[in-house]
Amino acid sequence: MTDTSGKKQLLHLVFGGELESLEDVQFRNLSELDIVGMYPDYASALTAWKSKAQQTVDNAHMRYFIVHLHRLLDPMEKAAS
Repeated sequence: MTDTSGKKQLLHLVFGGELESLEDVQFRNLSELDIVGMYPDYASALTAWKSKAQQTVDNAHMRYFIVHLHRLLDPMEKAAS
């Protein structure tokens, strides 16, 4: 997917997996993590996250997350604004 809209790309990662318990973010099996994808903005990542979360609603231990990769790639960006 190529984003040619001219907007600044703010990378987000959506991934999930089954947790060992509901009290902590400790994955049951790292080799079975579901890497949903990389997205150019939060709105796209949120749409993907909602879709995966709704597909796994029957498994209370399954959780999906959105990681703001742009904050890790350029940590000074937020500090400067």
